Amino acid sequence: MDHTLMAEESLVRLACFAGVFLLMALWEIAAPRRKDAAQRPVRWTSNLGVIILDTLLIRLLVPTAVVGLAMQAEAAHWGLLGLVDWPFWIKVVISMVVLDLAIYLQHVVFHAIPALWRVHRMHHADLHIDVSTGVRFHPVEMILSLGIKMVVVAGLGAPALAVLVFELLLNATSMFSHSNVRLPDRLDRVVRWIVVTPDMHRIHHSIEAAETNSNFGFNFSLWDRMFGTYRSTPAAGQLGMTVGVEQFRDPRELWLDRMLTQPLREDHGPQPFNGTPPATLAKPASDDRSSV
Repeated sequence: MDHTLMAEESLVRLACFAGVFLLMALWEIAAPRRKDAAQRPVRWTSNLGVIILDTLLIRLLVPTAVVGLAMQAEAAHWGLLGLVDWPFWIKVVISMVVLDLAIYLQHVVFHAIPALWRVHRMHHADLHIDVSTGVRFHPVEMILSLGIKMVVVAGLGAPALAVLVFELLLNATSMFSHSNVRLPDRLDRVVRWIVVTPDMHRIHHSIEAAETNSNFGFNFSLWDRMFGTYRSTPAAGQLGMTVGVEQFRDPRELWLDRMLTQPLREDHGPQPFNGTPPATLAKPASDDRSSV
């Protein structure tokens, strides 16, 4: 990928990020789902600081990133899709579905393997869930995730357009699903049949291990339903549930320096995912939507 295309891709990413972040932040002010009891100035400074660090590190280590690899794969007819003469739009759709499945499986693996959970748990250690949590990922996790996506893109031969759209969509839906916004009950029930909603994903950030190890999806909600990791409501209800990781309840852990060193600390939090489907667990209490 030449410097002009890299600059254009970076500009598109930045514009989409800023637009979605601003939209969700304003929505959170207008219709918040839960009261923000954490330290927002510290949280937002640290969470946004992480995404800046992630971006700089990835650009330094892998200048062309995943879209650049997709362009090379497309030109050289690499991967499975390079072997078939299917319409371009079909290849785009297949690529986006496969990439989304890969991200779901990656998420499960990061909960299932103790060493990876120690890296991923920084994302879960936020004491409040809002749009800034959607970009709060440890640099090591970002690099590992990039490597996984590059393997999938090269092996599949995904078109560069599909990869770019998927990357933009993944970033936007991460901010949406983590946002502290309130959707009408009926709308949420309909939307979550297709995409992950904030109320659905917020359960994944519960301090309760059984709830932490559910609702792994980022974009499409069908993977959780298909693989038995879907949970409709938290046991304590959306307003009563506690979010975060039990080990990192001290507000000092919201600071960037402490966030970056969390993987080096011993694990006293919830046990990693052991494959037990949430459907086999105790039935959660009814949701509290009617009271909000």
